[in-house]
Amino acid sequence: MNDIIKENKFDYIIPVLNVKNIAESLKYYQHVLGFKKDWDWGEPVSFASVSRDGVAIFLCEDAQGQSGMWMSIFINNVDDLYEEYKASGAKVLQPPTNFPWGMREMNVEDLDGHRFRMGSDTTEPSAGIPLHES
Repeated sequence: MNDIIKENKFDYIIPVLNVKNIAESLKYYQHVLGFKKDWDWGEPVSFASVSRDGVAIFLCEDAQGQSGMWMSIFINNVDDLYEEYKASGAKVLQPPTNFPWGMREMNVEDLDGHRFRMGSDTTEPSAGIPLHES
């Protein structure tokens, strides 16, 4: 069994997020969240890929998945990204906050209610503020 597992190594994962309007979502991901469009598919376009550094996300208009998915994205400096997102008009539901699990995270939402917990490692004490989950 272990030989089979070694041969079937997982390489990476790309989440598929359901969106109501792919054109508007692509604009938001590119111009507000700082992703680049890798490609799109369909006539009219109904599926696309966006990426930023080593993170890729597929967007699918009204087909696969549901609104409100949660993802964690680990980054080098959440405070710098927070400043970028304040300037671009991103919907930040919780600014960078130190949590007891050793992360400084912010909570960001896209146009379809998908949530991104974006964070950096920290050794600073917890702020004692709960994660914004509603």
